Amino acid sequence: QVQLVESGGGLVQAGGSLRLSCAASGRFLSTNIMGWYRQAPGKAREMVALITSDGNTNYVEAVKGRFTISRDNAKNTVYLQMNSLKPEDTATYYCNADVRIRTLPYTKTLTVWGQGTLVTVSS
Repeated sequence: QVQLVESGGGLVQAGGSLRLSCAASGRFLSTNIMGWYRQAPGKAREMVALITSDGNTNYVEAVKGRFTISRDNAKNTVYLQMNSLKPEDTATYYCNADVRIRTLPYTKTLTVWGQGTLVTVSS
């Protein structure tokens, strides 16, 4: 019922910037928390940034001051602006959203993941 489509990954030199986008599509009532996670080979997936529907944000300490998460509720899209990229930021970045859907006679919340987009930062 809901899909997350990511874009914006690629290869960038250390110190450069990338902007990731993730658009939710399908039939749903609303999105609550949306966020970005990342996973490097051999490492566990970690939360990078989260944003609530009213704009409150949380960041992992390693990206504070460099990354900015934002959202456009009208477009059902979440963004991650990544500045001052470091080689240790290299990972596959996954979009995540908690989506409220209607399943008569109730509603429920689904956790949906994007397919991932690779970010590679060269030194």
